[in-house]
Amino acid sequence: MFDPFTGETLVEGALRAPSAAVRLGLEPPRFCTQCGRRMIVQVAPDGWWARCSRHGTIDSLMNEQR
Repeated sequence: MFDPFTGETLVEGALRAPSAAVRLGLEPPRFCTQCGRRMIVQVAPDGWWARCSRHGTIDSLMNEQR
């Protein structure tokens, strides 16, 4: 597993503090969590989408907290 905002490998038990923009939900993920590759990201006024060449597309609607 990889951090979606930095691309670093996630280590079990390690704690990391997300940036303020990430905590507020303003920053889209830039890296694929499955392979760590940089994704193509498009930001619009009403949301965002990010596409990994290997694992497909995610968007802001998928990540809404309900």
